[in-house]
Amino acid sequence: MIVKPFSAAVLLASLACTTTVAFAGEASRPNIVVIICDDMGYSDVGFGGAPDIRTPNLDSLAKASTICTSGYVAHPFCGPSRMGLMTGRYPHTFGGQYNLPPLHAGMDDYNKLGIPKSETMISTVLHDAGYTTGAIGKWHLGEEADYHPNNRGFDDFYGFLGGGHNYFPQQYSGAYERQKRTGKARINDYLLPLEHNGNPTTEDEYLTDALSKQAVRFINEASEKESPFFLYLAYNAPHAPMEATEEDLAANVHIKNRKRRVVAGMMTAVDRGVGLVTDALKKQGRFDDTLVVFLSDNGGKSVFGSSNAPFRGVKGDTWEGGFRVPMFFHWPKKIPAQKFDHPISSLDFYPTFAAVADAKIPSDKQLDGKNVLSSFVEGNNPRPNEVIFAMRHRGGYTDVSARRGDWKAVRYANQPWRLFKITEDLSEEHDLASSNPERLEELIAAAEKWSHTHETPLFFDSPGARDKWVGTNMPHFEKTFAMEVGAPKLRPVSHVTDNDIAEPVVKAPRTTASGVKLKRGDSTMEHFVAMEKAKWEKNGWTWNQQKAEAIFREIDTNNDGIASGKEKKTYWSK
Repeated sequence: MIVKPFSAAVLLASLACTTTVAFAGEASRPNIVVIICDDMGYSDVGFGGAPDIRTPNLDSLAKASTICTSGYVAHPFCGPSRMGLMTGRYPHTFGGQYNLPPLHAGMDDYNKLGIPKSETMISTVLHDAGYTTGAIGKWHLGEEADYHPNNRGFDDFYGFLGGGHNYFPQQYSGAYERQKRTGKARINDYLLPLEHNGNPTTEDEYLTDALSKQAVRFINEASEKESPFFLYLAYNAPHAPMEATEEDLAANVHIKNRKRRVVAGMMTAVDRGVGLVTDALKKQGRFDDTLVVFLSDNGGKSVFGSSNAPFRGVKGDTWEGGFRVPMFFHWPKKIPAQKFDHPISSLDFYPTFAAVADAKIPSDKQLDGKNVLSSFVEGNNPRPNEVIFAMRHRGGYTDVSARRGDWKAVRYANQPWRLFKITEDLSEEHDLASSNPERLEELIAAAEKWSHTHETPLFFDSPGARDKWVGTNMPHFEKTFAMEVGAPKLRPVSHVTDNDIAEPVVKAPRTTASGVKLKRGDSTMEHFVAMEKAKWEKNGWTWNQQKAEAIFREIDTNNDGIASGKEKKTYWSK
């Protein structure tokens, strides 16, 4: 249900005044602030339904916003999701299906790449339209000069270029200096110094607080100019490593589950930062003429304490929990306060921002989203007959989903296709594929047609991912899009609570029962079976201990009772 505080006609007339080609000076063009969290679960924030995590600043903004209850991102994990947001295109269409690898992975050729220069990013479009532009926090879109944020439309960049970072400066700066002194060739990205416009800088604050402080700095400096501004504030919280301050942990002592309490502490810091950003906008007199958009880059990871309730799946999945995220649009007197249930995609940000900024999109620019502001005002579906897709490649097969309106088709774990009436079955429990073959066939056909627009990946996030792609002759779309039903019944969905997260997985032993010392990555039969059981239960597979033990014996080719890391790698690469 869509609830409007006053008439759509009034709102539409007001919106038309700000989104037509003829603007009455710079004051008519809003500032644009995008705040994106990293690996935040749908229910890790109050307005998303969290019963335990308190986010008063975000909830206050959300209450006055259009909350997109069916907000999706372009991919279920970090880098490709951000590539989609910045380019307005599915990352698969230009070879961005994988994360860029960390520098310490030693994949130097891939580290020289990023979003292709042929893809004009929204930051460049807004910059060319006269906006002052700033990016704060996580980049993960390319580290060489051609792909650096300062060369992709951003006047000001403060943060880190890789896919993540440790949070406490006294820890990461000390570790960096120690590794530098020992002459280590490849230092972990998460320890590198932050940078400001290409120059290394030092920090003395918890990272989330430091990024919030820099966002306030940018707003204050940009507000001194006559032009509007665009701020992309990319927190890495609550992405691993799971590190919260003692004060923020104490503020969440009501949460008994230790992992969940750390997530809550990290979100407390994010919410504090959002409050500082909001205060800065108000102090500068920019709050009412600023469009604020909030979202997560993908779903959360339950093993770290995040919750994607009420959805099935986690980060990386094409279940709803993998790429359906908390999202709202806040723009006083221009966008209504409501819950908007029709599907919205982060791909829509590009054309929407360009429209409100009266910015010119290059004539040859391809876009997969659309300007959605009039749909917010009128309450209609911006894509009534169009499909929202998600695709994630795994070792030798592909997970994919396609949603049109009320219906969603899913192929997961190389199992047959499933079909759900997603508006009535949020946890994707009731497979209707067998009773609706024609509807399923239509969605599969749409997904297959979409796959024809894809390019071969330009880079891979690890040697293992690259080797699996090449070694198994991916992507095997002829099998992926074969009409096949009869998938096994799924286990009921469960989410993080104050209880332990499922059964605790047995920690890897350091020695065997006979006293043989184990290397990192080695497993005894007991440990291997425990790990397999956790994986099977997570995927909803019927547990078969005899099969798991048989797999262990196949892996253990030298019959020494240890599945070594090398033996595992050989077995799983087949």
